[in-house]
Amino acid sequence: MLDMIIGRILKLASGSMSMSEEVWFRHANPRSGWSRFATYPLVILAFWSRAWLGIWFIIPVVAVFIWAWLNPRIFPKPTSTDNWMSKGVFGEKIFTERRKTKTEVPSHHVAAGNLTTIISIIGVAILTYGLVVLEIWPTVAGAAIAFLGKTWYVDRMVWLFEDMKHIPEYKKWLY
Repeated sequence: MLDMIIGRILKLASGSMSMSEEVWFRHANPRSGWSRFATYPLVILAFWSRAWLGIWFIIPVVAVFIWAWLNPRIFPKPTSTDNWMSKGVFGEKIFTERRKTKTEVPSHHVAAGNLTTIISIIGVAILTYGLVVLEIWPTVAGAAIAFLGKTWYVDRMVWLFEDMKHIPEYKKWLY
């Protein structure tokens, strides 16, 4: 049940990005992956800017969301995928598309992916509260928890990819 709920959340999140095969491979460029991590503080700053900009805070918020959508599309395919970030993106692709592709993912990877997603969701909830009430400590704590959850998630996706790279379809992704 929990796995189905997490699966729907991940499907909704990846669906909102509308990532084709080409976009997934562009996102596997480490510059794309690492600059997505840098988006966290930009999102926080954009929402916090309502304290200074009033209703005009919508402009930086929209700009950050446009950047998040454009990010995996503007980088070229990586020259090499033999790195942590590329493998993390490939593991995420396997994990988020496992039902659609009917890929059997080992249960320990499913459990870890779900746990790290839950940690990120908890962090985002605390972060959201902090941004709504404009309180620094819940904002910082929520951001730290969300970032920790996401970083741990990517690390687990690297592990997933390493365990699945023997499958011919996935083996060709590594160069």
